[in-house]
Amino acid sequence: MTFTATSAPGKLFLLGEYAVLQGAPALLSAVDRRVTVTVAPAGSWRLHAPSIGIQHLDLDDEGQLPAALNAQTRSTLRLFDTVRVAVRARASGGGPFEISIDSAEFTRDGHKLGLGSSAAVASALTAALAEASRLHLDRAALFALAQSAHRATQNGTGSGGDVAASVYGGLLSFTVGASPVALRWPNDLTMLAVVTGEGSATTDLVGRVNDFGAEHPLQHDEDLARLTRLAHMAQSALADRASFLRLIDDYFTALALLDAHAEAGIVTERHRELRAVAQRGGGVFKTSGAGGGDVGLAFSASGESAERLESALTNAGASVVALEFGAAGVES
Repeated sequence: MTFTATSAPGKLFLLGEYAVLQGAPALLSAVDRRVTVTVAPAGSWRLHAPSIGIQHLDLDDEGQLPAALNAQTRSTLRLFDTVRVAVRARASGGGPFEISIDSAEFTRDGHKLGLGSSAAVASALTAALAEASRLHLDRAALFALAQSAHRATQNGTGSGGDVAASVYGGLLSFTVGASPVALRWPNDLTMLAVVTGEGSATTDLVGRVNDFGAEHPLQHDEDLARLTRLAHMAQSALADRASFLRLIDDYFTALALLDAHAEAGIVTERHRELRAVAQRGGGVFKTSGAGGGDVGLAFSASGESAERLESALTNAGASVVALEFGAAGVES
């Protein structure tokens, strides 16, 4: 029996959060935690997703979720169902399939790490179902289809940067509506990912910022304009380590100001503690992505400076996640 196997990486937002939703460029890196999807021809449709508690779920003759499925499980599988519908609408045929989704690398001690597991699932599942259905998608078409499905399950929120990182991989400058720009990471700059909490919902945080914008549009626009101005500096700042480190610190300050006004929960007390620890260790710290829990980022010069920074964070009780940055995008 032939089968199709694909994988897609997670991501980290380095800079440009919230501003990217206003059309500014965001800086993202793919990371070496991967979702793996296998699709095999079968006598009937069946789904396995043990990482989210789905074991041997029999689907109907078209691959749809069973009508008797409880609301919570149906919500958990909304992304799967949306991707399935999107691919089958484009493919000339295909199925029934037995599908397995493994996202175990995106959790640690039972908690999600905030590395964009849903975007990686959308990317890997779209690629695997398309290939198994003999639907050829180049990178741009794969991104468009996976992002459409992913955005639908997030109620229209999100920039698509996380899906772009999963599809294309590497270090990217991403602007909504434009092709990602591949960048190179400076040899003299080190980045560490640090666990900062137990995870948070991007849609909730973005929703609170949007609510703030509806109630206080002038202050919201001023805060977002500050972030946008800084985000536009990221690509050029990469050429000079000192400039980039200052930019990271300035962006965190601007995010904290937005959060102080919006009361969204972007910046937590733990983030502030880790920022102080990083400063004492000779580095800088910022949140990653929407903020809240998940992971934060610490930056410093490479070599002994990076070793001192990691020691300072570890001694303060922070957990540094071993990640490789600039990972390959979707692979079959």
